[in-house]
Amino acid sequence: MVVIMKPGFTQRELEEAVRSMEQGGVKVMISRGSETTILGAEGDARGLDEEKLSQLPGVERVMRVSEPYKKANRKYHPDDSVIDIGGGVKVGGKKLTVIAGPCSVESETQITAVARAVKESGAAALRGGAYKPRTSPYSFQGMGEKGIELLLEAKEQTGLPIVTELMSPDQIPLFEEKVDLVQIGARNMQNFDLLKKVGKMKKPILLKRGLSSTIEEWLMSAEYIMAAGNDQVILCERGIRTFETYTRNTLDLSAVLAVKTLSHLPVVVDPSHACGRAAMVERMSMAAIAAGADGLIIEVHNDPKNALCDGAQSITPYDFAALMPKLSQVAGCVGREL
Repeated sequence: MVVIMKPGFTQRELEEAVRSMEQGGVKVMISRGSETTILGAEGDARGLDEEKLSQLPGVERVMRVSEPYKKANRKYHPDDSVIDIGGGVKVGGKKLTVIAGPCSVESETQITAVARAVKESGAAALRGGAYKPRTSPYSFQGMGEKGIELLLEAKEQTGLPIVTELMSPDQIPLFEEKVDLVQIGARNMQNFDLLKKVGKMKKPILLKRGLSSTIEEWLMSAEYIMAAGNDQVILCERGIRTFETYTRNTLDLSAVLAVKTLSHLPVVVDPSHACGRAAMVERMSMAAIAAGADGLIIEVHNDPKNALCDGAQSITPYDFAALMPKLSQVAGCVGREL
């Protein structure tokens, strides 16, 4: 249930509404938007008297909320959230954010070269996998903590915030200290114990959609993080598993529109993992911006043919440089800027 306050309500009227809700056995979440202040009920709202609440001075109306997610729900938080990922870089709002870099960190030379190239072309943050979840146990699993140190060296040289994937709770202290934006990958989207622990972190979280997860399941995973105390969540659409085999996954751009309707959280799109083909990254990136995405996360490698991970879907720094002006043009058409 949410209680929507009238314009011009007094502090006393707000306190009375909050007290009345708390007497009904719920915790009250106050969301102050640019035009509306909303009181959201956290917990079992069956004890609340809807008619009594609606008659309180200062209350405009009372609305029942059927969705199981609360903190991520736009009804509780009508204004779009903007998440600060460090270094003055924000995700959400009018300005679009492009995150770029290789699937995995392979060497100091590789990651610093890519970082410099994408920074020069206008990327706002650097991605790179230090710990890699791979389908085969014999595939390259990443450089681990050494990979994070190399990301930090690239950050020192370019000023780009770093984005990398966390896979287990024992990595949290390291990530809390050294990583700017913590990625939870598709395979861990419903690892609820991990999500609860990530919710205790003070760092923003990039939550990728699961391989076969519905939009509601995705939002419920965000709710796990937010319910634990961390409301700095960015959602990432990276394609879902369907019957199609030509592409690696099926990029669900309708999910961007759906989530923007249902939730206030920013949404970025990963066209690289969605398609699995470098030749498709440019057009799908442009389509994602047109569909309303708040940003992109793109795989860029300086030698894709010899990449240790996902070379087939990685574009070169040259291709990335050619893509950025096109994204800027599309952004202008939909009232955004790069």
